[in-house]
Amino acid sequence: MYKRSVENILKEALEISPCVLLSGARQVGKSTLCLSLDREYRVFDNLTQREAAKYDPQGYIASLPKPIIIDEIQKVPEVIEGIKLAIDTNRVNGTFLLTGSANVLDMKKTKDTLAGRIVEIPMYPLSQKELHHKPNENIVDILFTKGVEGLSLEKKSYHKVMQAILNGGYPEILKIDTPRGKSLWFNAYISTYVERDIRDVGELRDISAFIRFFNIIAPRSCGLVNKSDLANEANLSEATVSNYLSMLEMIYQVSLLKPYTSNVSKRFIKSSKFFMNDSGLLSHLLGISSVEELMESKHKGEVVESFVYNELQKHIGYSLTQPKIYHYRTNDKKEIDFIIEKADKIFAIEVKSSQNIKKDAFKHIIDFQKKSDKEVVGIVLYAGEQRVSFGDEEHIRVGLPLSLFF
Repeated sequence: MYKRSVENILKEALEISPCVLLSGARQVGKSTLCLSLDREYRVFDNLTQREAAKYDPQGYIASLPKPIIIDEIQKVPEVIEGIKLAIDTNRVNGTFLLTGSANVLDMKKTKDTLAGRIVEIPMYPLSQKELHHKPNENIVDILFTKGVEGLSLEKKSYHKVMQAILNGGYPEILKIDTPRGKSLWFNAYISTYVERDIRDVGELRDISAFIRFFNIIAPRSCGLVNKSDLANEANLSEATVSNYLSMLEMIYQVSLLKPYTSNVSKRFIKSSKFFMNDSGLLSHLLGISSVEELMESKHKGEVVESFVYNELQKHIGYSLTQPKIYHYRTNDKKEIDFIIEKADKIFAIEVKSSQNIKKDAFKHIIDFQKKSDKEVVGIVLYAGEQRVSFGDEEHIRVGLPLSLFF
């Protein structure tokens, strides 16, 4: 069993708030973590519990022993009102620990957002740091407090790095040794959990159209969101595309990364960038089942970049620093994969899937450094094994191996 980076954050949240929502995709380990805590447990996957809660949400909540874990809260969002009333009647920190594989606070059926009564904590698939038993080593915090020199680099072979990217971070997939077994698990995950949760969060009249759309968007990971193109390719209306994307965000399967805008340039591309939230599931949807297939795939760059985004998302989500992350693209085709910003400090990060890099890999970072009035550290993440410097007297620019996530 892996110790999770979110565990200490969760315990602290329970000490300061009467209600805590631990939210994240199915099968990331929410229930396993919650069950390790010493408290009563109810799950809305159980039909009896679900029906009782829907019939009399206030009475159901009042009857529960406290403190309590309520699992899969998105299945009965009606109980939110009962939880609110219980907290207002007897406010005790740590009383309710809720889990959800859909963002219950955004759901239409939710009557009250529990403002002032709840702390929401995201939980992601396993990070490489968690897998390597370093759950408290946060790359983002290290970057902002110690700089690139503070990062510890784990030596990993190219093959092992690619295999980790291919696996992704779902705990159950890491127990399976064969490509066929992994494929069977991912197929079951989509049909059992993704389809079910989509039905929980919104009206879905045509499941076949949704699954077709889900397969169409996978090759677009790392690309700009163009709803018109998606609508044409999937033979759907733009309104339906917007609805499907919104629902996929609500069940934590995809993310839309906002563009960076500042006085650096007035010619920014304003579209968000689309990412699948797990490189293993993305690889499966692209039909990639081995390292050899990944290395030969035309989508190799997108899979590697998605992996980096997934890892950065985890580290930012669990960080003390809590910076913002964006993508950068201008009308004259200057592009930087990720901009991580906090106050007057920026880390501009480019991702390369190759094992070697040249100064040319930093060309758009160099342009950005010249234009920005903030401190900008340039990083190119690549599949090699060495830390290499490309900086000058004014700016830090460094190539770092992808193994820094391990």
